[in-house]
Amino acid sequence: MRSERATVGLAAVALGGAGTVLAGQFGRLLRRRQHEAPAGETLVEAAPAAALDTVGVAVVGYEDAPRSETVLFNLLAGFLGSFALVRLSAWGIRAGRGPFRNVRIGGRHIHHFVPGILLAFGSGTAALLTDDDELEQALAVPMGVGIGLTFDEAALLLDLRDVYWTREGLLSVQLSLGATAILSIAILTGRMLRRGERRQEAEGLIPTA
Repeated sequence: MRSERATVGLAAVALGGAGTVLAGQFGRLLRRRQHEAPAGETLVEAAPAAALDTVGVAVVGYEDAPRSETVLFNLLAGFLGSFALVRLSAWGIRAGRGPFRNVRIGGRHIHHFVPGILLAFGSGTAALLTDDDELEQALAVPMGVGIGLTFDEAALLLDLRDVYWTREGLLSVQLSLGATAILSIAILTGRMLRRGERRQEAEGLIPTA
């Protein structure tokens, strides 16, 4: 029970951290739309336009974001995408549904932490060998995917037993949710610090960049 409560708590922190920025931005743009809307227009009617505004702001914001923020975001996106997909595919394989099947080579079951480690190591090494900032930012996505695939089977790596669907297997979920929370909080903190830096600079309290 304690382990399950910890998992639920980590899930709440991870989802809250990942959704705070997007929800906050949508709320601000929704208030702007409602403020400029014709009399009598409700929040529900203004929501579609605010959603499109949010997408536009996100695209431009991503393009103009500093390199460190883009790398963290790409890591988080790759990590979350791979973790969600592999959990869904593993459930489908266990239930006999969907197109996914276990990978076997020479009669040996290849767990998904194997391509995960290769993908994370390969993209990380490639990023170290290049001087191209855009390529480094792009390589953060496959690195995040590789980390997600590896973390999803962390319990198996620690116990050297296939505990994916057992109570011990909750450790993999907890580690993945904890990593999601850490990456989300890092992005939020970075945004907050940069906002504070700009304000302090505008007020002449710190030297200009």
